[in-house]
Amino acid sequence: MKKSYKIDVDCANCANKMEEAAKATRGVKDAVVNFMTLKMNVEFEDGEDPKAVMDEVLKNCRKVESDCEIFI
Repeated sequence: MKKSYKIDVDCANCANKMEEAAKATRGVKDAVVNFMTLKMNVEFEDGEDPKAVMDEVLKNCRKVESDCEIFI
């Protein structure tokens, strides 16, 4: 399953770090962050609950950029 989320991030470098943090989260098959459109596209592993996974993605992204926001 793939989903797209609106994000709030300050710079392209932070967006890249958020993408890597999302990819490293359990339950995420792939993630792409587009700084220009302020969107994060996430592909989930089969059988995973997107809401629970995105809660973890947000926690991991906030380790990189403490004031980032993902609108779930």
